[in-house]
Amino acid sequence: MRFITSFLSAKEGSIKKDISLLTLFFGIAFFQFLGRIQLYEPDEGRYAEIPREMLERGDFITPFLNYVKYFEKPPLHYWLNALSFTIFGQNEFAARFPGALMGLLTVLLTYFVGRKLFSRPAGILAALILGSATGFLMQARLDITDMTLTCTLSAALSFFILAARDGEPRKALYYHLFYLCTALAVLAKGLIGIVFPGAIIFFYLLVTRRWRLLGEMRLPTGIPLFFLVAAPWFIAVSWRNPEFARFFFIHEHFERFLTKTHGRYKPFWYFVPVLAGTMLPWSFLIPTAMKGVWKERFSSEGDNRLYLALWALLIFLFFSKSDSKLIPYILPVFPPLALLMGSAFTRMADAITGAVKAEGYIIAGILSVGGAGIICYPFVASRPDFPVSACAVIGGILLGGGIVTFINMSRGSLLNLITGLVVCFYIVSLAGPAFVLSEMAEKRSLKEPGVFVREKAGKDTVVASFGLLQGFSFYAERRVVVVGPSGEAEFGSKQGDQSAWFIDIPHFIRLWDSPVTVFTLISKGEYKAMQGLMRTSPRIVVQTAKYYLITNR
Repeated sequence: MRFITSFLSAKEGSIKKDISLLTLFFGIAFFQFLGRIQLYEPDEGRYAEIPREMLERGDFITPFLNYVKYFEKPPLHYWLNALSFTIFGQNEFAARFPGALMGLLTVLLTYFVGRKLFSRPAGILAALILGSATGFLMQARLDITDMTLTCTLSAALSFFILAARDGEPRKALYYHLFYLCTALAVLAKGLIGIVFPGAIIFFYLLVTRRWRLLGEMRLPTGIPLFFLVAAPWFIAVSWRNPEFARFFFIHEHFERFLTKTHGRYKPFWYFVPVLAGTMLPWSFLIPTAMKGVWKERFSSEGDNRLYLALWALLIFLFFSKSDSKLIPYILPVFPPLALLMGSAFTRMADAITGAVKAEGYIIAGILSVGGAGIICYPFVASRPDFPVSACAVIGGILLGGGIVTFINMSRGSLLNLITGLVVCFYIVSLAGPAFVLSEMAEKRSLKEPGVFVREKAGKDTVVASFGLLQGFSFYAERRVVVVGPSGEAEFGSKQGDQSAWFIDIPHFIRLWDSPVTVFTLISKGEYKAMQGLMRTSPRIVVQTAKYYLITNR
């Protein structure tokens, strides 16, 4: 422990050495077991299937999902996944590798920025806080687009504030990296890639009255660089698909933000408990991190802290106001909050004082009670099917972390408190995939029926699913007939003649009772409802926790 605390508190140290140690430390947590856990349905199946189809079709401009056009997201994450598939093969590890890499790069970026803005200890602490935040690590290990956005957007916002420092010798480099990363953020998630940097920088300049920065932002060369990187794909996809612009910009941006059409409405306060849970154990220390930000805004370090606070606050408020809310949306607020905590903790001279005392005891209490609750849950809830061993391991780690936190609080050492929390949640990150995520994924995965179809179904066999089950196509490596609601493929199902691939139940019954061999993936509830309608008796060939794969032959 003494070695760790001395490493954290050392004011001087090699950047290369620090980055190497952080990469080794967090590389294990981010990349272990990526390939041993089946893809979650639906998000991971979707973001694996789209790049698989890109490679199959040799078309990296127009995204397709189940072989129909899919314009909900720009292509950067798909391109990264396609590259990963090319290197590692079409498997779970390759599907998750880009997201895990983006997460690790964001941790390393946070260290670098913290060191440049504040000090080496602040950078180290910020990186450890970000990398051990429960929700950040878990979501980095999933094949979703939000971590790609978080990395590119964080890089853009970080390079701006580095360039904005008085006397910075690498202004030109940092400003041009800002434009480059802003363009990549647009390619990762759309207009918010430019809306967030624009709004955050505007309010920063407004509050600090540093309008002179507009004259040094390399606008004549930076803006062309932005368009050189961001524009070509938008031009190409619009040229090939005239329907793209209206759907992408109007439906996927303005209607998503202003209306409930996407069915993801949550109350304004939704992200408050989400942030508290996903940034455990550090979320309860956010008040300490924010303390003094406004009062110190005109000092050198306070200026930087104000920028980080605006970064976190504006993104949080934007998504809170939006009528479409999902948990991963607020991932971009994690890096600035971690940097604020790193800065705040290094100024406290290793002494637990003031509000940190109360916050520390709250964390200790939550870990202790939560850990004990997880251990007892399978017995109290009378759930014999629940993973008792997983609950025992994870609950035991959290309970132990709570006890260690109580001890460190009593000793009054802030560095020991932070070290103990990092170690506790690092161990959770190592145990979680093996004991928890694998069982959760197995219940939601469509790998077994997909692989069965891939191996057994011939070219003339009809493969169908009730509803769009996106991982099924990935594992089956073929197009699937969708019975009933088309889900994420609704837009694409209306482009061209897709009547043979998106059918209603009467059409399916006729197909099922025809001489054609049919494999169908159907939920257990729907199977009971359909049995009386099928003249040809179904045969169950694969059974999962939620689905049957049935055939008429």
